Amino acid sequence: MNKRLSSKRRLIFTGLVTLLVLAHLLWDYNHGGVPTHYLLHRDDLPGISNWWGIITLPLVTFLLLLWINKNLEQRAKLDSTELAKALVYPFFIALIFGVLLSVFFILDTPIPGYMMLGAIAFSFFHPLYRPEYLLGFILGMSYTFGANLPILFSLIFLILFLFNYKVIRFGVLFLISRINKKK
Repeated sequence: MNKRLSSKRRLIFTGLVTLLVLAHLLWDYNHGGVPTHYLLHRDDLPGISNWWGIITLPLVTFLLLLWINKNLEQRAKLDSTELAKALVYPFFIALIFGVLLSVFFILDTPIPGYMMLGAIAFSFFHPLYRPEYLLGFILGMSYTFGANLPILFSLIFLILFLFNYKVIRFGVLFLISRINKKK
């Protein structure tokens, strides 16, 4: 079995994302206009039109699929069920997380803040910086926030999750091992 994500599959998935973005933009255009999302949800800060999503979301999708494919080459020893657990499940978990975050944001509850704090805490134990999580998170939030704000926030969280998992976790584990050696 081929353990790679073929270029045909990457292009089909990217094409599907492009069609969904285009359909969403056309729907918005014909029902009151394409919205502009403002940074930090404040009108006095710069706004980003959802029109940019027709370029940015397919591009980011394709780039993340390339990154996923590169990771697949490193995980060549995994069988199909392990591969599904390593790639498909994280994608859908992040997709559901992004959708729930968007729903709770629309409902104007404080839950999205707690969800993100929980994700930051969980990133200490699990590598949430991987591309399958990022792609699911971006796609899950893109209907509500357009394409660009989820991409921007996911880049910020990518850096935060990577720092938390690689640096802070390493430091804590190093200190624990030093303490255990002294005993």
